Amino acid sequence: MNERGNIMTKIKPILPGLIVSFIIAVISQGLALVIPNLGGATIAIIVGIILGNTIIKQPILNKGTHYSEKALLEYSVVLLGLTISFQTIAKVGWVGFLFVIIQMAITIISAILIGKMLHFKEGIYLLMAGGNAVCGSSAIASIAPVIEANDEDKEMVITLVNLIGTVLMLALPIISTFAFGANDLLRGAMIGGTIQSVGQVIASASMVNSLTVDFATLFKIMRIMMIVIVVFIFGRMHQKTIQNELEADAEISGNGSGSLLPWYVVGFLVFCVLNSLIHLPSFIGLTAHTLSSWCEITALAAIGLRLNLKAFIQSGKKFLIYGGSIGLIQIVASIILITLLLK
Repeated sequence: MNERGNIMTKIKPILPGLIVSFIIAVISQGLALVIPNLGGATIAIIVGIILGNTIIKQPILNKGTHYSEKALLEYSVVLLGLTISFQTIAKVGWVGFLFVIIQMAITIISAILIGKMLHFKEGIYLLMAGGNAVCGSSAIASIAPVIEANDEDKEMVITLVNLIGTVLMLALPIISTFAFGANDLLRGAMIGGTIQSVGQVIASASMVNSLTVDFATLFKIMRIMMIVIVVFIFGRMHQKTIQNELEADAEISGNGSGSLLPWYVVGFLVFCVLNSLIHLPSFIGLTAHTLSSWCEITALAAIGLRLNLKAFIQSGKKFLIYGGSIGLIQIVASIILITLLLK
């Protein structure tokens, strides 16, 4: 009885913020049926920002929204592992894989260099690099602990990355058709190799046709599979930065201390390997995808509720220049690489 009481004592402060975040997620999913071009994830963060900066500011929600933001994104990353397999690479061939690797490398290098030019700190430019190169919010959630990024930086970058993704989601069906005509493979490569989140990729490709959705999803999945490597590299980069700044005998402390791969990235990798080696029933992948999506959208609603819109707007000009520059580079690089490698 005492143990049950302790559990309830821990859960009760979380419930108000978690419930409000989930309600916003449900509303957002409903609105996404009416305006599918935006998608539930984008709507959730927008609704969260509006409500969190106007009528929903109660301190009682803080613990629950913090839990939703952190834990639910972690669960979302783990569940993604059950939706993909290494056999994906074989479906688009080594040339398609090469395109994804080079496109990601260009995005990461550009985000880091531009971030430094605009005098953003390491936490901002590494989260921007990973979020745009890999898979949006899930990548940011995976990278944040290993580089010891604070919550405010993470929230602002997730908001900006989702904004960039929304713009690209609406623009790329037109741009890819203009660049590659009716070639569904090439249009799918551009959409899947560029846009940030899985939901945005599918929504964007759906504006073209179902075959483009299939190809775009394959290219997107290959990017997601690289999350483990990106987290590992960024963790090493951060440790090197810390070692350069501190005395030789100083200990590295913080959220990411002592671990280059958080538990949920390891979980993602384990599930991915399992899914590659064993033919799991299709309902497992579908269930994992559904749960992952709900976890992500609820977490994005919580991030919107917690975002300090005033601070975001104060950094707005620099952030918009930053985000716009990365988006433009991604578009140009994908057109050049697809023309050289896949056309």
